[in-house]
This record gives sequence, structure tokens and C-alpha cells, in this order.
Amino acid sequence: MTVFAAVPLLTSMTWKVTGLPLHPLVVHAAVVFAPLGAGAALAYVFLPKYRDLLRWPTLVLAVIAFGAIWAAYLTGNNFFSDPKFANFSGELLDRIHKHQSYARTLRWIVTGFGIVTVAATYLHDRDGTRKNVLSGLVVVLALLTLVWTVLTGDAGARAVWS
Repeated sequence: MTVFAAVPLLTSMTWKVTGLPLHPLVVHAAVVFAPLGAGAALAYVFLPKYRDLLRWPTLVLAVIAFGAIWAAYLTGNNFFSDPKFANFSGELLDRIHKHQSYARTLRWIVTGFGIVTVAATYLHDRDGTRKNVLSGLVVVLALLTLVWTVLTGDAGARAVWS
């Protein structure tokens, strides 16, 4: 079930750009910006000497990653609502469902990653327990973002190309 199922305009037709479904185009932003955001966040935490320099790029990349992953998720739901998928079955449908399952988890991981990274960069000048806890959460969520982006992207590629 899509997030916007109650809004017919958003689910009644496949979103397209120049005749191509939007999802295959948007996923490229997700698989680029999520790892870039996670990498920047890890550098922000583990390279304190460069933290001032990395603060704004980390913040911007985390926000872009959040938007890109959610755009990929929403366009994926819209794409799968296309009537042509009603005829899919067997192994192909199983691969698509695996991709969807990873994507459902990834959207929440990247949401947490975005929130925690924004908080960490906002509270940039703080020291002590709050900074340590935020840094730990940034590391965990950045690593989860990396892993789930790869799993989701790989499952999607296998659904298309296998």
C-alpha cells in the first residue's frame, strides 16, 4: 500500500519524465547521495581536526540523501502501482518484493540518519555526553544507511537485470 493511496492524483498514473517512469531516474540520486552523505558523516565524526570544514557539506549531503531516498521510495511505490505489474509472478515478483522490503527499511534508517546528523551538526560546538551520544548514533545510522542502500540497490538491480 502506498503512502499516498488516499490521494488519487498521486497514485492513479505512473509518474513520468519524457515518457520514462520517474523511479528508474530517481534511484540514481539515492544510490549516489546516500553513500556520500553517510561517508561525509563518518568523516565528520572520525576526523575532528576537519569537523569545522565538514560540518556544512555533511549537513547538506544528509538532507539530500534523505530527500533522494524518500523520492526513490515514493516513486517506486508509484511505479509498482502501474497495471503492467499485475501480470508479474514467480521469481521476478519475489525479487521485486525483496527490493521493496529493503526499501521500506531504508527509508526509516535514512530518516533517522538525517535527523541525527542534522542534530549533530546543529549542536556542533557542544562537548560532553550529548556530543558523544550523537556521534555514536551518527556512526551507527551512517553504517546502516550504507549497508541498506547497497542491499536495496542490489535487489532492485537484480529484479531488473536477472
